[in-house]
Amino acid sequence: CRSGQLFLQPLWDRLRTWDALIQSPFFPVVFSITTYVGFCLPFVVLDVLCPWVPTLRRYKIHPDFSPSARQLLPCLGQTLYQHVVFVFPMTLLHWAVSPALLPAEAPELFQLVSHVALCLLLFDTEFFVWHLLHHKVPWLYRTFHKKHHQNSSPFALSTQYMSVGELFSLGVFDMVNVLLLQCHPLTSLTFHVVNIWLSVEDHSGYDFPWSTHRLVPFGWFGGVAHHDLHHSQFNCNFAPYFTHWDKILGTLRSAHAK
Repeated sequence: CRSGQLFLQPLWDRLRTWDALIQSPFFPVVFSITTYVGFCLPFVVLDVLCPWVPTLRRYKIHPDFSPSARQLLPCLGQTLYQHVVFVFPMTLLHWAVSPALLPAEAPELFQLVSHVALCLLLFDTEFFVWHLLHHKVPWLYRTFHKKHHQNSSPFALSTQYMSVGELFSLGVFDMVNVLLLQCHPLTSLTFHVVNIWLSVEDHSGYDFPWSTHRLVPFGWFGGVAHHDLHHSQFNCNFAPYFTHWDKILGTLRSAHAK
């Protein structure tokens, strides 16, 4: 192994002991659901505690709003339903056509980090174009994107509350970027984890001192208040994560963090 691989090789060797699971057609769906729900659950707990813990309200974008069970359960139910009924058959077809092969060597650390960053930038660009078009063309908005905007005050489990068409569009962006860059399987897993976390954080409704947009300098990353403004005003902040495309096209609107 080269020096850059030594850092990740033990982790990759450990993961390869689970190769039967990783290479099974069930893994993508199970991985996606468990990662998503695992990231959402802490925010669900915070939403339950928020009415009884005044300190938490300091960090909520909408201090007087907490999602009810009538809002949480349909969101969770739809995510599970879409993954079982629509996503799993697609992953099964992909597995049958081109089964995954796990290389023996781990990626170099620099390669993993750079590929994850490039995947995020590509995804941000693709979704910005898709998102802008769906807000500018009424038919596209009504058909594919309106469902996601039914919750004007986002919460964690509303992240994937979307139409099947929108879900598949995001999945295609993910898959194309990974294939385009010829990412190592460990890099692909890392990218999916980071992408799911950032999307959940953007919809969580909580702006903490350690939130991602506070860690990325120069206002390059929009963050939760930035995306919440899009849900309330509709005509700004179309990029999911970064701010450069909204700046270039004049659709950036500043959200003053608390």
